[in-house]
Amino acid sequence: MRPGLAWRMADMVTRVTRRAPYRVRAAAVALAVAGILFVLYPALRPYTDETTLDGARAFTSNAWVASHVMGMLGFIGLAIGLLGVHFAQQAARPGRRSFLALLLTWIGAGLILTYYGAEVYGLRVIGQHALNAGDPGLLDLAHQVRFGPGMVLFGAGLALLAAGGILMAITVWRERGLVAWGGVLTGVAVALYLPQFFGPPPVRMAHGVLLAVGCLWLAIGLWDRRAAEPRPVHNGQRPGLGVPAPRGAPWP
Repeated sequence: MRPGLAWRMADMVTRVTRRAPYRVRAAAVALAVAGILFVLYPALRPYTDETTLDGARAFTSNAWVASHVMGMLGFIGLAIGLLGVHFAQQAARPGRRSFLALLLTWIGAGLILTYYGAEVYGLRVIGQHALNAGDPGLLDLAHQVRFGPGMVLFGAGLALLAAGGILMAITVWRERGLVAWGGVLTGVAVALYLPQFFGPPPVRMAHGVLLAVGCLWLAIGLWDRRAAEPRPVHNGQRPGLGVPAPRGAPWP
């Protein structure tokens, strides 16, 4: 990215944030709601032997649908919240790191949501079919849905989500413009989203609490955040957020 374009983008982001501070606070609310949903998702999700008719009943239950929808809404809230983190950055290097973290998280969340749709609605139909036939053997179809081609997109989405979470943690910690530990905790919890799937229910619930604490902590920082003050331009130094590009800067 050319320096002139980077400076121009940084100044534009700062102007948008200052003129509409409610956008950052709206992102903070989304982040807080996401944290609550990340707790409710594993807490309300039914845990049964999914090779039996008890598993079929779990698939068709309202708790199965509601909990997974909460998980999906949590990812959407997280994506909106990270937009607020990007807006609120103070640092120099016009927010490139926070933008990359935002981009990776958005793409990862989008890929994950496709898999969640199959998990919620596809398995519900399979479970109902198994109950109607009284045949738990039909639940093998759920295994085929979970570990079919959709697993590739799900794995890629979780990997991108982990990368975005780690990058966000580094960004917030280095810039010191937000509640640093809240950003780090959120980033680490997001990065751990893949391995927590292989743990027992208590581990998954504990992870939900960890992610919620990070989201709420970071949301508080965003809520209280004010737009960065303009920084003076020194000779040979790039301007930070809020500093317009100097005249004569190269434009693409």
